[in-house]
Amino acid sequence: MEIFLAEVVGTAILIVIGDGVVANVVLAKTKGHNSGWIVITTGWGLAVAMAVYAVGRVSGAHLNPAVTFGLASIDSLAWAEVPTYLAGEMVGAMLGAVLVYVSYYRHWGATDDPAAKLAVFCTGPAIRSPVANLVTEIIGTALLMFGILGIGANALEIQSASEIDLSAVFSTGIAPLLVGFLVWAIGLSLGGPTGYAINPARDLGPRIVHALLPIDGKGDSDWGYAWIPVVGPIVGGVMGALLFQAVDGVFLG
Repeated sequence: MEIFLAEVVGTAILIVIGDGVVANVVLAKTKGHNSGWIVITTGWGLAVAMAVYAVGRVSGAHLNPAVTFGLASIDSLAWAEVPTYLAGEMVGAMLGAVLVYVSYYRHWGATDDPAAKLAVFCTGPAIRSPVANLVTEIIGTALLMFGILGIGANALEIQSASEIDLSAVFSTGIAPLLVGFLVWAIGLSLGGPTGYAINPARDLGPRIVHALLPIDGKGDSDWGYAWIPVVGPIVGGVMGALLFQAVDGVFLG
C-alpha cells in the first residue's frame, strides 16, 4: 500500500506541475500565455525533480510505467510488484489531470482551439507519421532509462545494474534534481517531433480524463494516436535498461 500511495502522490505532483505549465502556456488569457517551449520543458523538468524528491525514498519514484518495466526487465524490480506501480501511476496521473482542469477552470471556455485544450492533457505529433513518431518515443525513453540508471549507479556502490535501488538513490542528495535535468534536456533536444511523452501514464491517464471531463469545445481525444505514447515508451524503457545493463557489464568486467 505504501508503494501504491507513493506512486499516486508522486505522479499526481508530476502531472499537476507538468500539465499545469502546458495549460499556462497554451490556454487563453493566462499569465503565461504563449511563453513558449522553453517554459514548458523547464516546467516538466522541475515537475519530475519535485515529484521524485517527494516520494523517492518510499517507492523509488518510478512515476512512469516505462521505468517500472525497464527495472523489472533487468531484475532490479520483482515482476510481482509491477501491477502495484502501474496502478499507482495511472491513478496519480488521472488525479493530477483533474486538478489541472480545476485550477484552469475559467480558461477552457476562453480558449477556442480544441487542439490547445488536448495538448494540456496529452501529447501529439508535430508531423503525424506513426513509425517515425514511435521511433522518437523509443529513443527518448531509452535515453531517459539509461540516464536514470547511470545516475543510480553513480550514487551507489554496485556490482551489477540489477542492484540499483532507486529508493536508496532518491532518499538523499541531488539525484532527483539530476533526473529533472535529464528530462529537461530530453525535452529541449528530442521533444519537437512528438512532445516527448516518454511516459505512458503521463499521456494515457490525462487523455482519459480529457475524454471524460465536460470541457467546453474540447474536440476528440485523438485515440488513433494514443497507442504511440504508450507502446513507444515501454519499448524504449526496456531497451534503455537492457542497454545500460550490457554497457555496465563491460565496464565492470
